[in-house]
Amino acid sequence: MDKNYLQLFVDESSMANRIVLGRLLPAKIWEPLPHFVQTWLRNYTAGTIIYFITCFLWSFYFYIYKYNVYVPKDAIPSTKAVLLQIYVAMKAMPFYVALPTVSEYMIENGWTRCFSRISDVGWLSYTVNLGVYLIIVEFGIYWIHRESHDIKPLYKHLHASHHIYNKQNTLSPFAGLAFHPLDAILQALPHVIALFLVPMHFTSHIALLFIEAIWAANVHDCVDGKVWPVMGAAYHTIHHTTYRHNYGHYTVWMDWAFGTLRHPADCSCKKKEKIR
Repeated sequence: MDKNYLQLFVDESSMANRIVLGRLLPAKIWEPLPHFVQTWLRNYTAGTIIYFITCFLWSFYFYIYKYNVYVPKDAIPSTKAVLLQIYVAMKAMPFYVALPTVSEYMIENGWTRCFSRISDVGWLSYTVNLGVYLIIVEFGIYWIHRESHDIKPLYKHLHASHHIYNKQNTLSPFAGLAFHPLDAILQALPHVIALFLVPMHFTSHIALLFIEAIWAANVHDCVDGKVWPVMGAAYHTIHHTTYRHNYGHYTVWMDWAFGTLRHPADCSCKKKEKIR
């Protein structure tokens, strides 16, 4: 890629920095910062806002506005559990947003197969590439998640901190980002790996990374939309109660293909299998 084309990525990133930081912080605070630091600060700010808005709205709707409708009273998480989840998520947030910041740096330097404008490849190619990208992400997250259970040191030192939320009354949308920071980075890593394997639209890649926060809130609320083949909250709640099933991300396909799928109809979610 020539320098003029790479400048398009820098311009897009700079525009995003201005949109987010320019509305929330005085210019004298963020404008003197190096571009990389500006991008990290923008991602941190946007990630924090998305996390709190999404989780608060989700929680208000299911736990207050629709009290005892979608979630039984005895399954509503306590304030203490929610505050702990917020603490863990916010402690890790500065590290979470390092991944999209680094991926933007690699894109801006031409190390990936990203393109700036959909018109550069056409809508058909964009759609096909996006589909392949999502398959790579789905496959990668499935196996990273599964191995974070099967490899005992990974589970003990990283993933176990997320699995303290192991029943309905300790799960909430706020638990979606309550991970050890390295664990969260590992599970989002397929988004970056895919950039080296398939042409991908720059803005779509960044948007999908932040959609992860919204999706994480959705699958931890214990309320299932029952839309096949989506890996809804009912499937993911089984994962938190059995520890051995439903490792998938957006869909159930990887669990079906590799023999780890358990359907909500086949599990009462009241019995826990052996826990490490």
